[in-house]
Amino acid sequence: MAGGAPDAGRGEPLGHTGARIYRGLGYLGGAVLAVMTLAVFLQVVLRFFGLAGIDGLEEVPRYLFVWLVMIGAAAAMQRGEHTCVEYFRLRLGSRGRALTTALVNGVGMLFFLSLIRSSLVLVPNSQLQSSAGLGLSLGYVYAAVPVGAFLILLPMAWNLVAALRTVWQKPS
Repeated sequence: MAGGAPDAGRGEPLGHTGARIYRGLGYLGGAVLAVMTLAVFLQVVLRFFGLAGIDGLEEVPRYLFVWLVMIGAAAAMQRGEHTCVEYFRLRLGSRGRALTTALVNGVGMLFFLSLIRSSLVLVPNSQLQSSAGLGLSLGYVYAAVPVGAFLILLPMAWNLVAALRTVWQKPS
């Protein structure tokens, strides 16, 4: 667990309801992946038989991929399934692990906050553009970045607070 909270007493980020929401995001990611696969498969079959492809269908997987990455990253962050180098982390004591978790989550939160900040300019400007095949406003594609960043920030904040509680716990 890269961004995961300390080993003891992690709890459910955002409670039981939050776990259900993020589990739903995982299922939504699976559905998005299925739609992407179907679109690519359909294009390949149509071209194999010498038929003209469907206009704009090749854009569907490309634009959905952005949403898939952000939704999948949020679901993985909530479950603590992002990769890390456990070898070094496990060599630290409880407080050392908590401190590295707090540092990783703090820096990660700054990164995702900067993505949201950049998106405040990028998304409205992209609303003025449309895709060539589908005629879809590109704002819908670029909106995946701030939405996904926000969804990633919530479990990171939970992990940061849990880690800081472990770092500053009173010795008994």
